[in-house]
Amino acid sequence: MDAIRYVLSICVLSFVGPAGLAQESCEPAGGVAFVCGPVNAEDLVLVPGTDWIIASGMATGAGFYLIDAPSGAFSPLATGVRHDASMYPQCSAAPAPGEFESHGLHIRPAGEGRSTLHVVGHGAREAIEVFEVDARGARPTLTWKGCVPMPDGLAANSVAALADGSIVATVLFLGGTTFADSVAMRPTGAVFEWSPGDSEFTKVEGTELPANNGIEVSADGREIYVASSGFQTIVAFSNTNPARELRTTGQLPITPDNVHMGPDGQLLTAGMKNDVPECGGPPGPEHSIEILASCPRGTIAIAVDPATMEHRILFETPAFAEFSNATMVLPAGGRLWVGTFSGNRVLSAPGD
Repeated sequence: MDAIRYVLSICVLSFVGPAGLAQESCEPAGGVAFVCGPVNAEDLVLVPGTDWIIASGMATGAGFYLIDAPSGAFSPLATGVRHDASMYPQCSAAPAPGEFESHGLHIRPAGEGRSTLHVVGHGAREAIEVFEVDARGARPTLTWKGCVPMPDGLAANSVAALADGSIVATVLFLGGTTFADSVAMRPTGAVFEWSPGDSEFTKVEGTELPANNGIEVSADGREIYVASSGFQTIVAFSNTNPARELRTTGQLPITPDNVHMGPDGQLLTAGMKNDVPECGGPPGPEHSIEILASCPRGTIAIAVDPATMEHRILFETPAFAEFSNATMVLPAGGRLWVGTFSGNRVLSAPGD
């Protein structure tokens, strides 16, 4: 239950951290702009073939947001239900909207204007929820198809899907591990996998890291990429069980969170700057998650070459009282969009 309590503590922080304070203005600052209103938009994905962004809402009942990249306008995104019981027999009903918290996201094209959205869900239950995205109309619609429950006592953090419908998901904290263990660079989490026809998720041996966070898969499905918030690296593993560690980045200047494949084949991640003296310096055993989340840290967005694991900085910002706790970066509409695990804004920076 430690992992579940951790996830719940993050949600509470949205109302006590500086990024969660009531905002007086939504004006641009420091060369970046904001979309103000979405609560804890922890992850963002671009609907294929469109300029629509789907944002998660990691707070009770927040659900999803739809952002128009050219204008920055947003609105809540409601969901329909059409259960695929043959593919997802483990769940008989969609999560209750008033209880549902959406966390990590992953989207794959499914042809003819449709996509499949995999979502780390909390609140109503701990599961990977699966939705169909239909972008053939004036705006995308979202329809729940089913879910795969997480093993008892475990909460997923991020998810990625393969072309055959298989799912890989990270667990930040296994039973008996703590946030203090992760910042002390002791293994706390792992990757779990599920394939159509499996009755449950299975742990992928050899993927244990300090705070397994974001996850992505290679285009050919042969590799998986995992962000370790404790090591402050991204690690490439073979997509086998047991997995083999293939390559890793050096230590990044951020605490990496989510990781997604960009349109140019580069891995994209973002996070809070590590070495901020006024916030007590780099994360360490003396820091609690509450301390880290409550002191504004600047954002750094990074691209990683998955072949060499070399990284380059896309942009960075100073610390803003209005926006901190960065989690990811997404190119869309000629701009770079950044989510947060604790706040009521999405950051938007000029793109290349």
